[in-house]
Amino acid sequence: MLPDKVSDSSSLLERSLVRALKRGDPKAFERMVCLHQNRVFSLCLRMLGNTQEAEDLAQEVFFTVFTSIRTFREESLLSTWIYRITRNHCLNRLKFLRRRVHDKKQSLDHTRPADLTDRNARVPRPDHLAEGKEMEAIVQEQINALTEEHRELIVLRDIEHLSYDEIQSITDLPGGTVKSRLHRARMELARRMAPYLSDK
Repeated sequence: MLPDKVSDSSSLLERSLVRALKRGDPKAFERMVCLHQNRVFSLCLRMLGNTQEAEDLAQEVFFTVFTSIRTFREESLLSTWIYRITRNHCLNRLKFLRRRVHDKKQSLDHTRPADLTDRNARVPRPDHLAEGKEMEAIVQEQINALTEEHRELIVLRDIEHLSYDEIQSITDLPGGTVKSRLHRARMELARRMAPYLSDK
């Protein structure tokens, strides 16, 4: 979880790092990447559900941070600003991927419609599910199936464990909207997971 408040010493260290980044110090950039790369990749992976896409996008995020650092006004924590950039990149990539899948589906519809199958028709029975990693994969699949706005809030709050204040800062949503939308997202995810969690 990102801290809501930082100690005086942490604040001084962050301001020093930001100043060095704005000067173009390569060591400062390496330090910033080391501090944030795991969380940036994690957010990309949870939002996109694909390791290769997440790796590529994380690199794009840090390139954007590097080229845009002089625009950072230090009105929030550096980590919050980086999360906002990551979130925007994820949403843009999801739109791109959705268009690509749509175009591909249209092409398949015209060529081999009989080959298309209903994914929901192949949902395995709960008693056939392995525990551990397989269940985690199922949870990720169901998160991927949520709308972008619902997926984002599940990832930020329930997986990345960010505070409501941090989520408001990253998404620019009012607090009440964050909470009500998160409630709907959790209900939808619970509905999607129900077939996997029910008794035999």
